[in-house]
Amino acid sequence: MAKNGDLFDGAGPRNGKGNGSEYSAKDIEVLEGLEPVRKRPGMYVGGTDERAMHHLVAEVLDNAMDEAVAGHADTITVELLAGNKVTIRDNGRGIPVDPHPKYPKQSALEVILTTLHSGGKFNGKSYATSGGLHGVGVSVVNALSDELHVEVARDRQSWEQSYSRGKPVTKLMNVGAAPNRRGTTVTFHPDPQIFGGHKFVPERLYRMARSKSYLFRGVEIRWRCDASLLPKDGSVPADDSFHFAGGLRDYLESEIGQRPTIIPAPFAGLAQTEMNGVQAKVEWAVWWPQDEDGFIRSYCNTVPTPEGGTHEAGFRNALARGLRRYGELVNNRKAPQITVDDVMDGAAGLVSIFIPEPQFQGQTKEKLVTVEAQRLVEGLVGDNFDHFLTGDKEAANVLLEAVIARAEERLRRKQDREQQRKTATRKLRLPGKLADCSSSRREDTEIFLVEGDSAGGSAKSARDRETQAILPLRGKILNVASASSAQLRENQEINDLIQALGCGTGAGYDDERLRYERVIIMTDADVDGAHIASLLMTFFYREMPKLIEKGHLFLSQPPLYRLSRGGRIEYARDDAHRDELLATVFSGNGKVEISRFKGLGEMPASQLRETTMDPTRRTLLRVDVPHAASEEERREAMRTSSLVEDLMGRKPEKRFAFIQQNAQFARDLDV
Repeated sequence: MAKNGDLFDGAGPRNGKGNGSEYSAKDIEVLEGLEPVRKRPGMYVGGTDERAMHHLVAEVLDNAMDEAVAGHADTITVELLAGNKVTIRDNGRGIPVDPHPKYPKQSALEVILTTLHSGGKFNGKSYATSGGLHGVGVSVVNALSDELHVEVARDRQSWEQSYSRGKPVTKLMNVGAAPNRRGTTVTFHPDPQIFGGHKFVPERLYRMARSKSYLFRGVEIRWRCDASLLPKDGSVPADDSFHFAGGLRDYLESEIGQRPTIIPAPFAGLAQTEMNGVQAKVEWAVWWPQDEDGFIRSYCNTVPTPEGGTHEAGFRNALARGLRRYGELVNNRKAPQITVDDVMDGAAGLVSIFIPEPQFQGQTKEKLVTVEAQRLVEGLVGDNFDHFLTGDKEAANVLLEAVIARAEERLRRKQDREQQRKTATRKLRLPGKLADCSSSRREDTEIFLVEGDSAGGSAKSARDRETQAILPLRGKILNVASASSAQLRENQEINDLIQALGCGTGAGYDDERLRYERVIIMTDADVDGAHIASLLMTFFYREMPKLIEKGHLFLSQPPLYRLSRGGRIEYARDDAHRDELLATVFSGNGKVEISRFKGLGEMPASQLRETTMDPTRRTLLRVDVPHAASEEERREAMRTSSLVEDLMGRKPEKRFAFIQQNAQFARDLDV
């Protein structure tokens, strides 16, 4: 520990001892020209690995794209040569070759290639919206290449000059007339002293060239590769050309291909406005594949921003807010719970902006930090998304329901995590109303879901305590098809049911955690009982569909009538079964005593066991849903889903229409 009076600096104590005493003005090093780039390449290209070496190609290609975006070029060629060399050629104006006013002994070309922070993109006159901002791109490439050759075709003349490690090795030479050519050609070889033995990867450069072409509709990018470098699997051709007249929409459609999507067509568009006195442009395309294997890619002035930034944030916010607004417009009570992640997770989206003087985080431009970009994108995309949704309500409703389902699944997972945290340090807490079975194994166990405490009392007396559990439910449970996620989370009966089964819900369902082999809905054989059974089946269909698919859900078949004559006793499930027994078993003379059960709670325990709970004598109906293995089964599954939504959903007009269409088939209503 230092005592009072001891002074320290970065070199050590000022007491004449140690290496710190040698620190003086002669130790201050001044790096000139491009020396800083070679000394600290990581500051300019992000490192010295393979990715950083490929970034050199991106820097030169960005300059060519800036010429195209400014309207001076329409063709760019990217060529991978033998010997780890790359050539990039454009048909733009060509870099100026006349003497520079500030450095009259040097051409403008040499100044650009050998001086940091030089170029034509600072005053905004030559390039209104460009990817190059700091004037370091091509000079950095020059500094980190042991060979660089540039050819300029300008004013009907052709000029050439060669460089090595940032310094010219030849003078600028006029090599003759070029009456039919114009533009700039740069060929370079990365310096092995910097990048070691890394080699350019044809697949990576091919993807880079292709991706650039869809960012600006007015450019064609041509690709060439030396035959000796082509991968053997044929994934990269020797020659190709890219021109996406439809911009991002064309590219997104090519990426999605034949994959099924939630809505039939992507939401795509192009909008322009003024920003700081300069024309700014936003282009976007987004689609939602059903397999949820998506991606989000963003660009600014054709420069990819893999870490996103303000423009990507504006894009995400616009879509989420637009879908929430549409949900409120159609009175969907679940819409407010939608978040940005619900909309964008699994989506395939592209957003590209062209703005003046963008601000990036770092020289490698991986993240945009221009604050105005978020407001620009959010406003333009948001307005167009509102029109898109209201213009195709069928697609909008499908998208809304899919995103809401994702939101509910997110809330379910959150609830499951919270429940797991609560029970992590204590034994599993089961609902107080549950009369559990004593068996510790799941095999041959079953849980009966019964309506009310009265039926629960009879069932508890009639059960086999080792294998049969009883969970009484209070009246009619919540209709999950029309309830919000908040209502589901707050409903005690549903929470008790989920807790008793122990297997989780939705995507969090785990069949291995299901505590019983069979889940049996046991309700009265009347209209109210049928309604409760329908509500429970809707719950399992919506919240635990895999429980049904695995064959765990059953309906009991309790009797509605008891028929007796002499010593003969039979039970009838319904009116039709009663009439059948009267015409067969009880035909002939003699009075038949018929009693109608008011409910399971009115049945003696012995009769309930005999008719409904004894595995050797009862009848169970297994609940099943069609599996979409074939086209017909897929259509049947869709019809089932539609029927559940019509009869149990939030729209009473659909139930009314169903009743009108099917009233003629109703017989002997129990009302």
